[in-house]
Amino acid sequence: ADLAVLSADAPESEYHPLEIVSSSTLKVGDLVITVGNPYGLAGSMSVGIISALGRTITEDITGGYPIANVIQTTAPLNPGNSGGPLLNSRGQVIGITTAIISGSQGVSFAIPSNTILREIESLIRNGSYDGHSWLGASGIDMTYEIAKVMGTNVTYGWLITHIVSGGPADRAGLRGGSRITYVAGQRIIVGGDIIVAINGKKITGLDDLSSYLEEYTKPGQRVMITVVRENQLITLEVELGARPPLGQR
Repeated sequence: ADLAVLSADAPESEYHPLEIVSSSTLKVGDLVITVGNPYGLAGSMSVGIISALGRTITEDITGGYPIANVIQTTAPLNPGNSGGPLLNSRGQVIGITTAIISGSQGVSFAIPSNTILREIESLIRNGSYDGHSWLGASGIDMTYEIAKVMGTNVTYGWLITHIVSGGPADRAGLRGGSRITYVAGQRIIVGGDIIVAINGKKITGLDDLSSYLEEYTKPGQRVMITVVRENQLITLEVELGARPPLGQR
């Protein structure tokens, strides 16, 4: 969550914390404000709007696990902003700034306050949060071009390319890709299951899947995952796990 827990020795009257409010009512187009120390310039403020909701920051950007259900904003972020508050027009905290796509302009991300509120008690008590559900699979969003190569009419969903041996998806019988092909010059492993629904909710891609797992599930919970396998629709029960340390995936 890009957060630190601090212990301060001062009278309570000297604390003036910002109010954290729910991010569930945010809408695309809402004004947002960031405060941070870009390039060491303390107390700098910038403004923008929410340009998308429910995004997923992928592993190639985070360098670790994906971050689900994030806020996409046009507010400029630079080194020194990460971990600062994302505020609404009333000065209330609606998120924590976390990342910008390298080389981009006008595309940055923040973790929503609802995620922070779920994690903060555990962070204070234990120094960590172990409530992120883990499927034990990696994949890519389906496209028309991939569907054509696979010989299927399913053009939406999340195509499983790899399954972690012994992980939740593996134990449930989900299947990863079986052959390598190239689509628009991109190397892709195809032939795996295509996740199209979880607990009856339609999944159009990674954003839907990761946001659902983050918002509505916890480790140890059983979910019903519907996949397309060899042009047949099947549903499998999966007991979700907790994220293992990065080196043990």
